[in-house]
Amino acid sequence: MQTDSLTRFLNALSPEHRQEVSGRPHEQQERLAAAWEAELERDVDLDTLDELSPAAAESEAARRVVEGGAGGGAS
Repeated sequence: MQTDSLTRFLNALSPEHRQEVSGRPHEQQERLAAAWEAELERDVDLDTLDELSPAAAESEAARRVVEGGAGGGAS
């Protein structure tokens, strides 16, 4: 996992979620970032949002991963 993906994931989070995720172990942060990348790639609705606002699509995917545990979840 590239640190760049983790940095982009953290930047896409709301301040509240960013603080929560930053307090987790680094390995878990990387798993969440990987789940975020996968969410961006597979969700068709995010493709439409991405055309209008890439930052909004990234933020929505990050929220889904943290709140919904899409692929990352709390361990």
